[in-house]
Amino acid sequence: MHAAFLYHAIEAGLDMGIVNAGALPVYDDIPADLLTPVEDVLFAREAEATETLTRIASERTGTTQRRVEEDLSWREESVQARLVHALVNGIDAWIEEDAEAARLELPWALDVIEGPLMDGMNLVGDRFGSGRMFLPQVVKSARVMKKAVAHLVPYLEAEKADLSGKGKILLATVKGDVHDIGKNIVGVVLQCNGYEIVDLGVMVPAEQILEAARAHDVDVVGLSGLITPSLDQMVHVAAEMQRLGFTTPLLIGGATTSRTHTAVKIEPQYEGPAVHVLDASRAVGVVSTLLDHDRRPAFMEETRREYAELRERRAGRAKRSVLLTIEEARERRFDGGWTEYTPPTPAALGIHIVDNISVGDLRPYIDWTPFLKAWEIHGAYPTILEDKIVGETARMLIDEAMTLLEQMAKDEILQPRAVIGLFPAHSDGDDIQVFSPTKLGSHRNAMFGSEHGPIATLRTLRQQFGKDGRANLALSDFVAPLGSQQDWVGGFAVTSGERVDQLAAQFEAEHDDYHAIMAKALADRIAEALAEYIHEQVRHVFWGYAADETLDNEALIAEAYRGIRPAPGYPACPDHSEKRVLFDLLGVEESIGVNLTETYAMLPSASVSGWYFSHPEARYFGVGRLGRDQVEDYARRKGWSVEDAERWLAPNLGYTPTEGT
Repeated sequence: MHAAFLYHAIEAGLDMGIVNAGALPVYDDIPADLLTPVEDVLFAREAEATETLTRIASERTGTTQRRVEEDLSWREESVQARLVHALVNGIDAWIEEDAEAARLELPWALDVIEGPLMDGMNLVGDRFGSGRMFLPQVVKSARVMKKAVAHLVPYLEAEKADLSGKGKILLATVKGDVHDIGKNIVGVVLQCNGYEIVDLGVMVPAEQILEAARAHDVDVVGLSGLITPSLDQMVHVAAEMQRLGFTTPLLIGGATTSRTHTAVKIEPQYEGPAVHVLDASRAVGVVSTLLDHDRRPAFMEETRREYAELRERRAGRAKRSVLLTIEEARERRFDGGWTEYTPPTPAALGIHIVDNISVGDLRPYIDWTPFLKAWEIHGAYPTILEDKIVGETARMLIDEAMTLLEQMAKDEILQPRAVIGLFPAHSDGDDIQVFSPTKLGSHRNAMFGSEHGPIATLRTLRQQFGKDGRANLALSDFVAPLGSQQDWVGGFAVTSGERVDQLAAQFEAEHDDYHAIMAKALADRIAEALAEYIHEQVRHVFWGYAADETLDNEALIAEAYRGIRPAPGYPACPDHSEKRVLFDLLGVEESIGVNLTETYAMLPSASVSGWYFSHPEARYFGVGRLGRDQVEDYARRKGWSVEDAERWLAPNLGYTPTEGT
């Protein structure tokens, strides 16, 4: 009824509707014996229309994705119709058989791709663009398409067929970065819309990206990255494209990227089109416009105007914003109450490796909301499961994720491992000095200075913007200062293991992007669940300052517990290079096999690391904009040049660096 109503209502001028897209059939697919009585009701054509439809309803059940697969009547249709049906509904059971049958019917193998397969993918693209299909369903459709094309490839090669379709797009995660879930999703969506994808993978240097762009004669270059050093790499690629005379459109995407960064840092480096793409759902529209010679000029004129306005607004804010001097900010530091507060003594000082953890132990700690968000299904779990529009798709996705998770656990693909360390420490200004728990005769000696000296120094940054009387925080504020009391800090690193990447590669070799993306997304969730589980163990057992804490998973996700675990590279400590201090302190590479790239991304990518602070008023915060005086001071403390400090802290600079840096 909804499908028929929408069909006629849109024809009559309906502008907007809210429907359960996952259960909405195609109007042309509604059987005539059902469509007639439905439209009899809609148009009040028959006096007995209501009674007739009520009788029919009692004999039928609702159309769902599962029933689409169970109902095999579509197998009686023409091979072209079967291919379209399989693509739209993500059914791969007969795809090679049908692709071969179509090849035998049509003059050329290429005709199968350009005919029924592209008809199906165009329908998928239209539904996705209009919100009638969602990303998990689209990726399933892509799996079907890839398997069909893989079957046809030997015949295409014999025919010397050109598969470039609408255009050829190069995608790469930039040098130093290992994250590719978002990039892979964008690639799948673009493939579903007829574009050929050249995927260079992860950690790709600029010269390799540009060599491949020329070798493959691509129409668009797309760069992806998650960690903040990726932003600098993207600027470098844009500058190199300009130097080498490229005019190819450049797409920028990834979690740390933004329209503002693209406007301020990247576009000024490149005279060709440079466009930020928010997510996979926007990629097709942007690419199709950029490759349309009629539409591109107006689109780029508007984009460049918007980016120029962003630069002007940012410059205006920089002129208006007044940062405190670093001395003023330090005078407004957080007072930890060290004359009254006594830090809790850890029950188990030193380094501990925890590798007897099962996936079953971690399942209760999984936060499914970010998992669904990775598939562009936005909403809080579990309430999203009852959403009228995306609830059915969310439930399907979670069900299939749980099935794969159980299989990955059974096959020991997931290998949760953790290393934690608890150490004597004190703050010294904005630094935190960390001491050995074994080499010192007394932990108290460490707090007041020792001949042995610290084994590590954490460099923290302080908020410099005015806060209307509130404290200007640095992480060092949550550790007892030198000369006050005995205190401690902790560190951790956890991983889901390296076998997940091998499993994902196996899925990709089988043309199954759906399960490849699913496996990586699940590995990320297990790593985050492991971080939550280990932090709880630290609070309850290893440090033991909250042994009687009882929190459910919802409270854990809301961080209702005492203490924080900030990660280097994130808002409270935005310098990714501080991971090197953490990894050396804990011996992470040797103990659990997690390594750092040259820009401090973690390998395997499904890994998490950070620090532990126990102060009852410790809280997460963003350092925000930094003044030149603090950046210069930080460079001195790190033993860097000012230019190096500006490069690593670029997203936080509250001023324009010296020309040429």
